[in-house]
Amino acid sequence: MKTKQDLTPIAGGGLLDRRLFLKKGLTFSAVVLSSDALANSDLIRPESSKIAGKPFLNYGVPSEYERQTIRWTMANSMADGNGVSWTPLQDLEGMITPNGLHFERHHNGVPTIDPKQHQLLIHGMVNQSLLFEVEDLLRYPMTSLFCFIECGGNSNAAWRKKPIQTKLGYFHGMASCSEWTGVPLRLLLNEAKIKGRAKWLIAEGADASLMNISLPLEKALDDCIIALYQNGERIRPENGYPLRLIVPGWEGVLNVKWLRRLHLTNRPVMARNETSKYTELMPSGKARQFTFVMEAKSLITQPSFGHKLDRKGFYEISGLAWSGRGKIKKVEVSADGGKTWAQAQLQDPVLSRCFTRFRIPWQWQGKTAVLKSRATDETGYVQPERDALIKARGSHGYFHYNAIVSWKINPEGRISHVYA
Repeated sequence: MKTKQDLTPIAGGGLLDRRLFLKKGLTFSAVVLSSDALANSDLIRPESSKIAGKPFLNYGVPSEYERQTIRWTMANSMADGNGVSWTPLQDLEGMITPNGLHFERHHNGVPTIDPKQHQLLIHGMVNQSLLFEVEDLLRYPMTSLFCFIECGGNSNAAWRKKPIQTKLGYFHGMASCSEWTGVPLRLLLNEAKIKGRAKWLIAEGADASLMNISLPLEKALDDCIIALYQNGERIRPENGYPLRLIVPGWEGVLNVKWLRRLHLTNRPVMARNETSKYTELMPSGKARQFTFVMEAKSLITQPSFGHKLDRKGFYEISGLAWSGRGKIKKVEVSADGGKTWAQAQLQDPVLSRCFTRFRIPWQWQGKTAVLKSRATDETGYVQPERDALIKARGSHGYFHYNAIVSWKINPEGRISHVYA
């Protein structure tokens, strides 16, 4: 049974102890059946058990009743194949993004690449240039890592003066999390024998835009991999098949898809995507450049815009947190617009540079509430309020938005995005 002590709020707005759901005897909205109802044959044997099921498939697909869980796509009408698709974070659970729902950012469409014709070149400031076939790389020792990839432009709509009213995934969904498997990049670079003056690595893709970007050699030798697999299967074309560079914790543009060339040099290439793009004008008039690390961030995914609370009572607030600097140390949740906070439960596993799922029980009294989450990572960095982010970075931002997100719930249970 629920005890009075169980239901004592630990913060304003009805937030409860994060361990409450672990206690026995707590019920929500289950229907208690009478013996007469239990005798009803329709309950004992559903229609689905009276006919043979569908045959086997060579590749599994989602249920026909879950077809609304899709990526939302937007193409740039000014350039063919240039656009983005968002991960529907508000519809997902756990920490791993299914391959078919991983966000996309393309500059000139998705190329069709025959892996038997694809090669990876390593050259420049090395003692021996190397050319790898995909089959060669498949023979190398591999490693797996769980990590998020987040576009530097994710959440950019939140820089606007008025809060956008759309589903969470449609403006925060350029972030996804997968298990990536491939060859540690340092193995290949060591084989090429780096020259001492080399400080940068220029990565280039095989798409029609010849996407290229600069990466400090120190990071390349640390934890980067040349990925061939995503969540256990070969990477899909839209996610970089047959090869993708994975740069854990750093902005998504560095994770070059359809990787074809790694050029070692002593200076950055100063490409479009590190000069006119992915730079930020600061209040001082100077611009931030090479802002690689994605700072700590959290989002309440349930409930969020597009959901509706249909009754008073118990709910579980759930969301995601991540940091490019390492592990999430804690996530705090507020139900009164930030006046008081309560610590949420972090769901295992809590991994470095990876999505972490957080949860906390909440008793909604049918009154106006403002839900917020705040992440702290293992370096001590605390996710900022929006006002603090704008004060530090100015009002002309477009990239690297990681401020606290607020959801307002009115007495009818409808949810809107607010700046609070």
